[in-house]
Amino acid sequence: MTQDTLVLLKDRLSKKDYQKLMKLNNPRITQFITSSMEICNPKSVFVGTDSHEDLQYTREAALHNHEEKKLATEGHTIHFDGSYDQARDKAHTKFLLPPGTTLGPELNTMNRDEGLKELSEIMRNIMAGHELFIKFYCLGPAHSPFSIPCIQLTDSAYVAHSEDLLYRQGYQEFLRQGSNARFYKFVHSQGELEEAGLGLLVSKNRQKRRVYIDLQDEVIYSMNTQYGGNSLGLKKLAMRLAIHQCAEEGWLVEHMLLMGVTGPRGRISYFTGAFPSMCGKTSTAMMNGEKIIGDDIAYLRIIDGMVRAVNVEAGIFGIIEGINEKNDPLQWDALMHPAEVIFSNVLVTPDNAVYWNGKPGVRPKAGVNFSGAWFDGMVEEKGEVIPASHKNARFTFRLDILPNIDAHLHDPLGVKVQGIIYGGRDSDTSVPVEESFDWIHGIVMKGACLESETTAATLGTEGVRVFNPMSNIDFLSIPIGKYIQNNLDFGACLPTHPRIFSVNYFLKDRQGAWLNEKNDKAIWLKWMERRVNDEVDAIRTPTGFIPLYGDLQKLFAGILRKQYQKKDYLVQFTIRVPENIAKIQRMGMIFRTRILDTPAVVFTVLKDQEKRLLDAQQKYGDYISPEQWERI
Repeated sequence: MTQDTLVLLKDRLSKKDYQKLMKLNNPRITQFITSSMEICNPKSVFVGTDSHEDLQYTREAALHNHEEKKLATEGHTIHFDGSYDQARDKAHTKFLLPPGTTLGPELNTMNRDEGLKELSEIMRNIMAGHELFIKFYCLGPAHSPFSIPCIQLTDSAYVAHSEDLLYRQGYQEFLRQGSNARFYKFVHSQGELEEAGLGLLVSKNRQKRRVYIDLQDEVIYSMNTQYGGNSLGLKKLAMRLAIHQCAEEGWLVEHMLLMGVTGPRGRISYFTGAFPSMCGKTSTAMMNGEKIIGDDIAYLRIIDGMVRAVNVEAGIFGIIEGINEKNDPLQWDALMHPAEVIFSNVLVTPDNAVYWNGKPGVRPKAGVNFSGAWFDGMVEEKGEVIPASHKNARFTFRLDILPNIDAHLHDPLGVKVQGIIYGGRDSDTSVPVEESFDWIHGIVMKGACLESETTAATLGTEGVRVFNPMSNIDFLSIPIGKYIQNNLDFGACLPTHPRIFSVNYFLKDRQGAWLNEKNDKAIWLKWMERRVNDEVDAIRTPTGFIPLYGDLQKLFAGILRKQYQKKDYLVQFTIRVPENIAKIQRMGMIFRTRILDTPAVVFTVLKDQEKRLLDAQQKYGDYISPEQWERI
């Protein structure tokens, strides 16, 4: 540690905060902090540890700095992002790569030297007049093979407060791992601010919004943005760093929920599940009667010959649209009672309560939202109606406020994974639930071939079906073909594999009507739980194993107290041959033309599935009822 570094820190930090950094005895940390302070030039600096006092300071700063405002319910606060800062900015999220390095045509990259030069110009004095928060976190449980310590620099008390809710505190983990710790680094600034509704301040210079990922030094830079997907460094941004690391080390970082599904006699079987945003991921993880460990990001490692997984996070940054007491009772209760909850981009009503799209009750006629003062029927300058609450409005809270939190949330060894689920928005092809034939078939057909319609969680046009392998394409930091191969290799040496399933909550009939109700997903979960424990049989089709009607009939009656009609089963589980073949052809084209390093086995699996479908089509026609397979 140089004398100049010490002088700068002593000059800019209080004696107490200076001692917090010195206790870590890590020159790489102090060098990172001082170099960031020099260019960003904050007015003041706060160093947070794991203490209750430091957490309270951050909460209060978010209020004092007009980034959050108290609501009527104790512990609830509201935060607004700017009207045009409401989703992940894919166009300006880029990897900074040295010359001669490539991640393939699907990933957004730029020259590292050029990117760092641009950043230096954007970051120059960007924190002037702001307080810098230096925070320490741990991805994954502490004292664990999964633990990755992180340091976050931000001038946003809202970002710091959100990460306090979402992640495990990491100051003690830095002390435990010592000066040789490998850690991730994050620099965020909301930039120049302007006033929005309720006097809250939002990022002003969105034309200078940048999210740059430096894989070489393992640093994330996020500038001129407040929206969580762009500014919460430890979330999807940290995934890029972890995916790059795990590809070197032979484990997996996945965009997956982690939950325990209860079975007969109190048995709990653990599943991971990958779903794109707004495709039912959080609602699946929060199913009433099941155990939740996480709803978004999982690390998977092979320990003692079995796949084990942990939730990277300790909280939820969830989509709030449509949540109600009937379909989402656990989330509803958590959001309606006193607790530490941050609401973002919902409507604040005149009585200082909140309303979101789909919330039961009378829809307010007026209030304040992300666009400012709002009234029912209000339109923006292009003539489009401004909704009461943004479609991508969110809530943030700690998992431990939920009554169904699993006892293994913080287990250093995680939980044994018995099943892996892949699901997306698919209106016309896949059946509601299906099991793959084996690990390779599952990784290729259920995971690598995942498609889903776009949603409001990403800037751009909604409703476009896009290729999204393992629901992770937006967060990859390695070539897609290599990522698929890593998944294949991960299971290659296992004596027994977790079973792989697909689910489809969005299937429609040919007239466009939904074929599934929202809570039917509870039944698909229960069927999968029984499959991984070898308690129910299945029907083999060209695309995988599907349930028997009698098993589903019993589950619907026992779990949902609902009579499941045979006619519903027949239409839901009909194999749609033309649509399946069309998907295989789409995937083949993508893997041949867009993915330059596609593993050869992918084409083999696609070809085999197409042949099975063509053979079945020749015998039974385009649309094949499950009753046909029962006769085979």
